[in-house]
Amino acid sequence: MLQAAPAVLARQPKVIDVPDRPAFVKLPGKTETSARSGQDLVENTLLRTSKPGRMQIMLGTGRQFRMGGDALLRLKGSTVQLQKGSLIGWIKPGLKNRQPFRIQTRLATASIQGTTVFIELTDEKLKIFSWEGEVNVSTTSGESYTLQGGEQLLVDLNQPTISWSPPVKIKKSEVTRRLTKSRLINGFSTPMDTLQDIESELGVKALNP
Repeated sequence: MLQAAPAVLARQPKVIDVPDRPAFVKLPGKTETSARSGQDLVENTLLRTSKPGRMQIMLGTGRQFRMGGDALLRLKGSTVQLQKGSLIGWIKPGLKNRQPFRIQTRLATASIQGTTVFIELTDEKLKIFSWEGEVNVSTTSGESYTLQGGEQLLVDLNQPTISWSPPVKIKKSEVTRRLTKSRLINGFSTPMDTLQDIESELGVKALNP
């Protein structure tokens, strides 16, 4: 006898919070509209923010992310396709469904299963940073890396050829600066589910979660 799928798999993705605008939603076949909290989303939805806009999204799998700045991405099931801008993604501790949360860019895919990852993609650079736990990164050119909490991959896109280097540990002072200044961590209606894990693992404190 087949069992019903867990309810967590049946939820629609939705907008959770829009603390700053401009922030936009474009459903497939529809015109772009201003994002609003509680708005339901579907597969292939395009999400966009322009500085100082930012918003928080929950996928149907329960995974969540925040995007901000001049960002553009597409929802593809349990995967987010980031075309440009900044994103922080996480999985709520204790969530039953262990399906990885993948964030794709044109250069690499970051995959997490219970951790917190920050990604920034601009014309000049790709930055992938683990706020806590393991982040697995697979590049389109065949390299694979595993980042631990406080480690970062940084790729200079101004070079004639893209060159990948192993992840490096970020100094605690820089981690503290990022945590207190980050507009994707601070100033939303509710704190990130993994904020205490980040503070515990890295020994730093957020400013105003």
